[in-house]
Amino acid sequence: MRWLWVLFGFVFLGIGAVGLLLPLWPTTIFWIAAVFCLAESHPKIRDWIYTRPGVGPIVRDFVENGEISRKSKVAAIGGMLLACLLSGWLLRDSWLGLSILIGTIAIGVIFVATRREPKSEA
Repeated sequence: MRWLWVLFGFVFLGIGAVGLLLPLWPTTIFWIAAVFCLAESHPKIRDWIYTRPGVGPIVRDFVENGEISRKSKVAAIGGMLLACLLSGWLLRDSWLGLSILIGTIAIGVIFVATRREPKSEA
């Protein structure tokens, strides 16, 4: 079972790395997943992610403390709403698909909005 966590961790790490090259591709969420998958078996990779400029502190704050900065919340919620609009347009003829999309995005927005913010920002 451990090999499966390692596999998923490296897949998430690779998918997130694409975001370093493509501006609209989300790096942070995939690297958070990678850290959760690899934290025990590959602490050096966790530490490497934590030291990446821009993304590392965001990932560390969430993984270690469950915190999301206000700036990150705005970016994440904005990205979810944009994805909802684009996907909603594609699903406009499917009430079931549209309902599932809106419900899923709403859960994501509520989750992000209710995370506490780092004390250094307050």
